Amino acid sequence: MKIRRAENRDIPRMGELLSQVNMVHHLGRPDIFKLGRKYTDGELREIIADDSRPVLVAVDEREYVLGYAFCILKQFENSNLMTDIKTLYIDDLCVDEALRGRHIGKALYEAATELARREGCYNLTLNVWSCNESAMRFYEACGLVPQKIGMEKIL
Repeated sequence: MKIRRAENRDIPRMGELLSQVNMVHHLGRPDIFKLGRKYTDGELREIIADDSRPVLVAVDEREYVLGYAFCILKQFENSNLMTDIKTLYIDDLCVDEALRGRHIGKALYEAATELARREGCYNLTLNVWSCNESAMRFYEACGLVPQKIGMEKIL
């Protein structure tokens, strides 16, 4: 297995994985998530071409995509309250549900962390839905801790 930047040839497989992630969210919160995909093929092409939004993919020896990590480099500046920092935000991380438990997700997370270091980031952040308990356990095992918590009351 190797980790590399996503390429346009990876889009069909990335679409399949995006559907898997969406299904987890849809089953956990059908009141919020409808069936579908987070990004269209056209949006994926734009993201792949954008160096401020690097997408990492884990591939096998045949270049078959096993998982991905969508990243966004964010620079915060000139806030009245917050310090000027650069952050790598993991927008989405997924490993094919049939391949979980093989440390592919850990390798993607570590590659994203290394990318953040190379880019001079202060931290790495992400959001995780509370209905996705396995993802929360995974991120905690990677050493992440809560930074902020979103709360709701359904009316």
